[in-house]
Amino acid sequence: MPRFNLDPDHTSAEFNVRHMMVTWVAGQFSRVRGELRFDPLDVAASSVEAEIEVASLRTGVERRDKDLLSPNYFEVDRYPTIAFRSTRVEVEGFNDCLVYGELTIKGVTRPVTLEVRFAGPARFQDDDRLYTTYGFQAKTLVNREDFGLMTNLEIENRGFMVGKHAHLTINAEADLIEE
Repeated sequence: MPRFNLDPDHTSAEFNVRHMMVTWVAGQFSRVRGELRFDPLDVAASSVEAEIEVASLRTGVERRDKDLLSPNYFEVDRYPTIAFRSTRVEVEGFNDCLVYGELTIKGVTRPVTLEVRFAGPARFQDDDRLYTTYGFQAKTLVNREDFGLMTNLEIENRGFMVGKHAHLTINAEADLIEE
């Protein structure tokens, strides 16, 4: 099975979560690394392992970033990475699949299902090397409290400052590892 590295310059993980139950706040982790085993002719045999560096989190608001990295949420000093390891892949269409796996945040591991769409290959020559690249977008919805991200404040009308559910999206390019 061909092996691919996630390209760190073209891969990121993003989240969106409700704020005060009226709007969405977005954040991005810019440092993601991992390896993918992928053959477009045998997608069901694919697998992926990835790690996200929590310290790479940015929301565009420094005060919020500090709070998210603190023990109130991600506790980056104690839990520096978020990890995903696939357990099985199910083909859903020509360029679509479901990737089942285990997501670990703050030392808590839970099963998740990623809805994945892929494109490629793209091939290009650079510095005497031929690159073969595929692109992937993976999406899922998680309850942040399932991973110990519990901090919250109750507000009027039975609402909360931060929604329990977070939409996660990973956009990735994966480059073939030449053997």
